[in-house]
Amino acid sequence: MTTNLEALGLAIKRAQYRDHRTMDAALQEVGVSLVQWDALRAIDRMPNASGHDLAVTTFQSDQAFGTLANRLAARGLIVRTAGQGRRIEHALTDDGRRVLAAGHAVADRVLDRLFDPLAEDERATLLRILQRLAGDA
Repeated sequence: MTTNLEALGLAIKRAQYRDHRTMDAALQEVGVSLVQWDALRAIDRMPNASGHDLAVTTFQSDQAFGTLANRLAARGLIVRTAGQGRRIEHALTDDGRRVLAAGHAVADRVLDRLFDPLAEDERATLLRILQRLAGDA
C-alpha cells in the first residue's frame, strides 16, 4: 500500500498549526506572541546577529523581522546597534531575558501536553524522521 503523500503533508501541517495556535495562546500569559518569543529565542542563540540572519532563522522576510525587532526594541526587550556597514545587530535586554525564560516555562508545559499522546520512543523516532526530512540529519 502506498502512503498518500498529500495526506501526510496535510497531517504535518495540521500538527504544526495546532502547535502554533496552542503556543501562541499560552504565551499570552507572559505578554508575547509565539512570533515574538521565537525572535527572542533566536537572538538569545545568536547574539549580535544581523536582522537578515535572524529573519532566515525565524522563517520571516527581512522586512517582517525588521518590523518585529522595532516592536521588541520599543518594549525594551532587545537592543539594536549599528554593526559594520549597514548591518544592525541584535541583543536581549534584561527584560528580554526574563520574558524569554518565562516563555520557556510556558513552552515546556504546553509541549509536554501536545506530545503527551506519543511515547518517548515515538517522540524520538518522529524527531529523527523530521530532522532527516529537513536535511538536519
